[in-house]
Amino acid sequence: MTSAALDRATTALLRELAPRVLSAVVRRYRDFAAGEDAVQEALLAATRQWPQVGVPANPGGWLVQVASRRMTDHIRGEIARRRREAVAAEDEGAVVSPGDDLDVLSIRDDTLGLLFMCCHPALSSSSAIALTLRAVGGLTTTEIAGAFLVPEATMAQRISRAKQSIRVSGVPFEAPDAAERAGRLRSVLHVLYLIFNEGYTASAGPDLQRADLAGEAIRLARLVRGLLPDDGEAAGLLALMLLTDARRAARTGADGELVPLAEQDRGLWDQAAIAEGVALVEAGLSRGAIGPYQLQAAIAAVHDEAPRAEDTDWPQILALYGLLERMADNPMVRLNHAVALAMTRGPRVGLRQLVELETDKRLAGHHRLAAVRAHLLEMAGDRAEAVEAYRTAAALTASEPEQRYLSGRAARLAES
Repeated sequence: MTSAALDRATTALLRELAPRVLSAVVRRYRDFAAGEDAVQEALLAATRQWPQVGVPANPGGWLVQVASRRMTDHIRGEIARRRREAVAAEDEGAVVSPGDDLDVLSIRDDTLGLLFMCCHPALSSSSAIALTLRAVGGLTTTEIAGAFLVPEATMAQRISRAKQSIRVSGVPFEAPDAAERAGRLRSVLHVLYLIFNEGYTASAGPDLQRADLAGEAIRLARLVRGLLPDDGEAAGLLALMLLTDARRAARTGADGELVPLAEQDRGLWDQAAIAEGVALVEAGLSRGAIGPYQLQAAIAAVHDEAPRAEDTDWPQILALYGLLERMADNPMVRLNHAVALAMTRGPRVGLRQLVELETDKRLAGHHRLAAVRAHLLEMAGDRAEAVEAYRTAAALTASEPEQRYLSGRAARLAES
């Protein structure tokens, strides 16, 4: 294996292990902020050492051991500062030396528990979601800021305040009981939705998709549904993920280039995932009460069930977006609603809808608004304006495949 391949393999393994290690450390020491710092130090140590000396036989135990030593140092410092030598002596027995048997530090997959723990009652919904995206999803502050449509500095402050709120709240950072789980479910589902979105379309970097992240979101969504089998929105979110991820193989070409939905080879779509997702949607719709995730899943099902792009039932999609827009104050929903309007009533109608969105601060400077405008202008035959809008969108995104696609559309239109 080449050095670059080894580094990628190490990075993938660490990303998979990080939430499990954090869960183990937090469960043991009940201090999220210090635990996260300790785990980050352990991960850094692994990135330095493993490529040279090899991955340990028990990589999760190795990380917990290193993080535990960092936590022990932290606790000792706190104890010394508060002059509690007696407690320090008790803690001495918890220290694991490098020669100890790492089997005792084996970690179970408790990512779902960490997910619910992060949706802490001391936090606002937005702060809990941001914190969980960091701890469970492994997203960077930049990626989380992009998901929330806020500046990176704002998100960094929000995450810092979230940790401080947990520290001073006095509420234990531990897995909630059944009643508390129900209260935290909305935040948990939103976290999984955002993790999946980042995996399905990465906000930055050379790759359009992060299959590992999307796959982890689907795995956790299955666990949540298993925990709460009668919750329609838990089933709806899983259905939405399955129906969307079913198109993954067709979304990129041989060179990793972006292939838009209308041009995808639908023979590459995962029919088993589509069937499972459609079954979940139909079961949810038959129960009566419908939520936003179920509606989004229904929209995805309409797309997936069309044998060709031109067979898509756009009037049905438009009606579903109308319902969804009344449920959720979400600029992305309104943006997609504009596309559905354009596909059913013409591009000029969709463009008029975009004018209203241009004043929404949450979309200011977002590449998707410019990209949709470019597409609708191209549909309307306004080539010069479409070229400019495509170029604007390309300049606004940090995703390299999206940059290439948008710049390519602009170039082809300019030459034609």
